[in-house]
Amino acid sequence: MSSHQTAQTMKPATAAKKLGVYLEATPAEFREGVVSRAELNALQSDPPAWLQELRRTGPHPRPVVAAKLGVSIAGLARGGVSEALTTEQIEALKTEDPEWLRRERATQAEVRKETARIKQKNEERDAKRS
Repeated sequence: MSSHQTAQTMKPATAAKKLGVYLEATPAEFREGVVSRAELNALQSDPPAWLQELRRTGPHPRPVVAAKLGVSIAGLARGGVSEALTTEQIEALKTEDPEWLRRERATQAEVRKETARIKQKNEERDAKRS
């Protein structure tokens, strides 16, 4: 009996998500095929020119846009941003600094502060138990 393993593959959408790129902006051959774990690792360790360019200029998927703006994905939706944005568009938004963006950044800051407070409280509780 031999232990023959088949290569683990994923859909292009999953691979694009793991690479942090917008699927619709990837080359057709990437979108139309399947990506093996080995291919994904190769793309991550030695990204081709198209991947480097996508990461640099976009368009970026919503999680990347949210991170670059310092807001949540829900905050993007509340601000009316539902599509992928380029780096240039993100920078323009930062420069404009609309009211919704200031509000969402403040909300994110509060969430981070509360998360840190809870973590500290849990650590103190755990230290007392030890």
